[in-house]
Amino acid sequence: MPHANHHTDWAALPQVRKGENPTQCGCLRPQRVYNQKPQKDTGDAMGTSPLILLVEGQSIGRDSLATMLAKANYDILIVRSGTEALAWLGDHHPDLIIFDASTMRSNGVRNCRRLRRVAEHTPIIHSRSTGEEEDRAAGADVYLERPFSPRKLLNRVRALLPADTQKEEIVRYGNMTLFRTKRSVDVIGKGEFALTPKLASLLEQFIRHPNELLTRRQLMLWVWQTDFIGDTRTLDVHIRWVRECIEVDPSHPQLLTTVRGQGYLLRIEPPKTNSDKAHPVEPS
Repeated sequence: MPHANHHTDWAALPQVRKGENPTQCGCLRPQRVYNQKPQKDTGDAMGTSPLILLVEGQSIGRDSLATMLAKANYDILIVRSGTEALAWLGDHHPDLIIFDASTMRSNGVRNCRRLRRVAEHTPIIHSRSTGEEEDRAAGADVYLERPFSPRKLLNRVRALLPADTQKEEIVRYGNMTLFRTKRSVDVIGKGEFALTPKLASLLEQFIRHPNELLTRRQLMLWVWQTDFIGDTRTLDVHIRWVRECIEVDPSHPQLLTTVRGQGYLLRIEPPKTNSDKAHPVEPS
C-alpha cells in the first residue's frame, strides 16, 4: 500500500469535510483534507487515495489548490511553510508534493530545493505567481504559472502519481510500460511521460504490434477512425511526439523507424519472460 509508512495520528488533526473551506481551520499544525468520495473501510485510517503534501501560505483563501484536489478525490495534507513541510517529511512519505510559491513571500526556490534533498524520489510541482520567471534551480518536476485551470493541474498530478495497480490497465513490452488509464508511458532509462489520448492510442498500437510494419492507413484507421491518407501531417506530428518520449535522440530514431513509402516500425527487444508480453487485440 502506498501509505504503509505513515504514522500520523489523523484523529488529532483538523478534519475538513465537504462544503467547508479548507483554509479556515485556523491552526498551524498539518491540516488534513479528506477526499469527498467515501472510502471502503480497509482498516487503514487513510483509505487508498494518493496522499499529496500541499505547501501553501496561511492567507491563501479561496485560491487554495486544496479545493480542486479534494474534488478529484485526493487526500491532501496542508502545511504553511517549507520549514513545516521539512519537519513533516522527516517521518512521512507523500506520493506528491505541491509547493505553491505564489502564496508565499518569496519565490520558494530555496525551500523547494530543500524539499527535493529530503524527498529525493518524490515528484514535486512548483507553482509560481503570474509573470514570475521560471527557475529550474527549484528542483521540481513540473513548473506551473498562475493562473491555471483545474484540468491543467490535475493532468500534471495524474501524470506524476504512481499508477494504481488495482485499477490501472497496463500494456508492457521490452523496456516500455504503457499505463492506459492514467495515459503515460514509462521507458527504462528515460522515465515516465504523460500522453494525450491520441498519443496513448498511437503508442499502444506499436507496443501491441512490436517489430511489425504498421501502414499509415492502418494507423489512421485505428487511431483517428479514418482511412483517408491524402494528408498525413497529423500522423507525422504525432510520430515525432512519440519519438520524443521513447527515443534517446528523437532526431535519429532507433526504435520507432520509418519504412519509406509504407509506414512505421517499432523495433524493440522482446521481453525476457512470457509474462511481460503485450497481447495484441483487434482494434475497435
